[in-house]
Amino acid sequence: MILTPLPVTPDRDIPAPLLTELTALYAADREFQALSGDFPDPDDIRPEQVATALAAELSNPDVEVLLARSEGRLTGIAITLARHPDPADPDPWIGLLMVDTNVRRQGHGRQLASRVEDRFRGAGRTAVRLAVLDGNDRALAFWTALGYEPIAHRPDRERGRPCTVLRKRLVES
Repeated sequence: MILTPLPVTPDRDIPAPLLTELTALYAADREFQALSGDFPDPDDIRPEQVATALAAELSNPDVEVLLARSEGRLTGIAITLARHPDPADPDPWIGLLMVDTNVRRQGHGRQLASRVEDRFRGAGRTAVRLAVLDGNDRALAFWTALGYEPIAHRPDRERGRPCTVLRKRLVES
């Protein structure tokens, strides 16, 4: 798996072929899209909507959008946040980790999560957090299997959706 930052043009646009791949990735996970409400119609996710969503993410200088490729194919995306808006929260966050539904259960999600954790470790970070939306039982099982522990249950900051906050230490104690 190769993990690279999302390339954008000098005008901060996503190259059209990549935007097509990203749209297909987002649209393939209809179940998550319906749960999250991130797009108006989970059955009709359009390139301009994905471009707008990613541009909004990238407007925060602490956000990094990472693309995972395996054998030349886009297999996943991770969106990370180096600093949480709450100054009392010292940890970086994984805001989104999505794997192509066609390659699930093949280790791509574990590998992508591990690479993201390695990036944080390399930056000297000692733990990472994320939030799983209520009702996303598959994601909760995935993250807890990777050693993430629930630490809170609260609404997310962006839309007030109920979720479980999980944390994983990145260094041995």
